[in-house]
Amino acid sequence: MLLWLTAVIALLFAWASWARARRLARKLDALSQSYWELRYDFTRLRSQVARLDPEAEPAAQPPPAAEAPTVAFVPLSSIKKKD
Repeated sequence: MLLWLTAVIALLFAWASWARARRLARKLDALSQSYWELRYDFTRLRSQVARLDPEAEPAAQPPPAAEAPTVAFVPLSSIKKKD
């Protein structure tokens, strides 16, 4: 009798877990769909704004940085040991 009770409880737990996983998968799918729709709308609106004001500089690009110092390769054979 205890074996049957354990099996029934395990089946109920498995069914509840399966139902919760399906519900979460649907929520994740809806969230993913909303994300891509938002990205599409953002890109479309950004292009409309760019068409309205073509002289404006795109805000997504960072300003050009000052000239960065270059790192040169120094071979170890050129470094003298101090005696």
